[in-house]
Formats: sequence, structure tokens, C-alpha cells
Amino acid sequence: MSEASVVELGWVRATGTPYEIGAALGHAGRVAVHQRLRPLDYWQAVTDELHLPIVTRLAARTQALFPEIHAELQGLADGLELPFLQVMAWNCRGDLMSNVPDGCTTVQLPGPTAVLAHNEDGLRELHGSCFIAEVTDTNGHGFLASCYPGSLPGHTFAVTRSGIAQAVNNLRLRNVRPEIPRMVLGRAALACMTITEALDLLARENECGGFHFTLAQAGNTGLHSVEFGGGAFSHKIIETASGHANHALHMNLPQTQMITASSRDRQMRVRELLEMGVSDALRILRDTGGAGLPIHRTSSDDPDKENTLASAIISVNNTGVSWKFYDQSSPEPIYTGEFIAS
Repeated sequence: MSEASVVELGWVRATGTPYEIGAALGHAGRVAVHQRLRPLDYWQAVTDELHLPIVTRLAARTQALFPEIHAELQGLADGLELPFLQVMAWNCRGDLMSNVPDGCTTVQLPGPTAVLAHNEDGLRELHGSCFIAEVTDTNGHGFLASCYPGSLPGHTFAVTRSGIAQAVNNLRLRNVRPEIPRMVLGRAALACMTITEALDLLARENECGGFHFTLAQAGNTGLHSVEFGGGAFSHKIIETASGHANHALHMNLPQTQMITASSRDRQMRVRELLEMGVSDALRILRDTGGAGLPIHRTSSDDPDKENTLASAIISVNNTGVSWKFYDQSSPEPIYTGEFIAS
């Protein structure tokens, strides 16, 4: 890992039991959550008591199906010094509400070295408060993941010690009747040892808000596109250079989805750049051209209330997975490294 002298994107190490990992992540995000998130109308809407019956049910199902993640959420709440059900609700935000400010753009470049390039777009109030979590459990398994303060890892971009690369985009599905939080599934995917295991998980458990995953694994360089949510699941292999914003492209939706102007414009602009022959993934992620709203988002009046908070260029081949993590606008990566396939 190499570090720049000025770092907007922090680095937090969390080790031990699930509860201890959650507590460490909660402690790391405590100030930002209390000072930047809790005053927002959005936090108040998500954590409103009207959602309490659903949140209580989702917590119970999480405990039944994924007890280690439930324990991590308990640790997260204690580290944040907030009531458990408030933190649980925040981690169910995309299941409770369709229009959440979790944007993102992923560029997918298949080949002998597959590339997942990703802009993590979220609440602009969190600029400078996000971090990379280096997580290692008691068995020595672990991952690196971009983290928002107050949130579980697994819904942004990540690389695991088993050689899996993951990039996640929000899908704004309407009229979802959730049975398990989508962010719990994202966290569970980080514990999978193979892509097949992750695909089986998402095909089995998808009564949740919507997500799109781009997945690849060292030693098997197929690039996978997975859309799920609302009881539906779709998987396809990416065979040509592609992109994905914040609406489902290949899933047969049982309900409607919301497509914002930003999501539509970013999807079109990525396709336009790829058709022009642009192959530099970072150039695409940093693009502000085109006729519509930009891929790289720094405007204070973004219509989705989102800004680009971090970016990742992740490369996967037969020997391992390597990464370059950037803050909002850094010309050089803030962190670089690799996991060698065993």
C-alpha cells in the first residue's frame, strides 16, 4: 500500500470478531454520523419510527440468516453510540425507500486482465468522511472496501483476499416488500470464497431493495453483471466493454424502477465514450463532457444530491487482483496494492 501526503479518503483497520469489527467501523464513523448525517432530513426520514415494524422484522431475519452480520451491526451501533434499530434502519435505507442518494457508475472492461472501474457517488455532505476499511476476521479472511460512515461494508467497491473484486450500484426499485436488507447481502457477498457462492447467495435471497454487482475473481477472469432486488435476479457475462449506472439493464423487473436524469445521462455517456474508442478507465470516470449530466460529479446542485466521493480501478487476472483507489479528484491513486492468488 502506498499513501499520498494529503488524504481525503481515510484508511481504517478492523480486526477480530464480527462485533469487534463493527465496533471499530462505528468508532471510525462516529463523528461524521453525528455531525454530518443525523442533522439531514434524509437521516430523519429513514430512521422515522413509522419504519420500525419493518426494520424490526428485517433485523430478526438478519439475525436468523446471517448472525455474524447481525453481530457486526450491533458493534457498529455501539461504536457509533446510537440505538441499534436506528443504525439498522440506516442500513436498510434502500429497502425502505426507492429514491436514495447512493449513485455510482461502473465501467466494465473484459479481457485477459479484466477491469472494474467505479465512481462511488453518495451524499455530498460525506465528502472527506469516507474511508477504506481493511477488515480481517478471526480466521484470517478479509477484504478492503470503501465505506461510508455508519454503513456496513459491501455496497460500494471492494476486493477480497479470496481474489474477488466487487463494484456495486444502487437500483431504485419501487414497491419493494423487503425480507432481507440488500446491504446485508452485499456484506455477505464479501465473505464468499468464490463468485459461484456469491451468485448462489443472490439468486436465493433477493427480496430486498435493488442492487447491481459487477464481479470478477482472480484465476477466472470472466466479468459478471448481476442485477437483483424485489424478488428478481439476473446474471450475465460481460463480453464487450460496457458500463452500468443506477438502473437495471437486463433484469426482468416485477415492478417499476426510477431512472433519474443523472443515471440516464451517465449510462449514455459511458457508452458514447466506449464507442469513441476511449479505453482509459480513469478518463471515463473523470469525464465531465457530454450533452447531459456528468459522470464525474462535484456540483453543489447535483439533482440527485450526490457527488463523487471516491473512485477505484481494479484489475483482475490469472495471478491476482490489484487496485488503485482515488479520492474525489486526485490525479494519482491514494492507495495501491494487490492480492496474489494462492
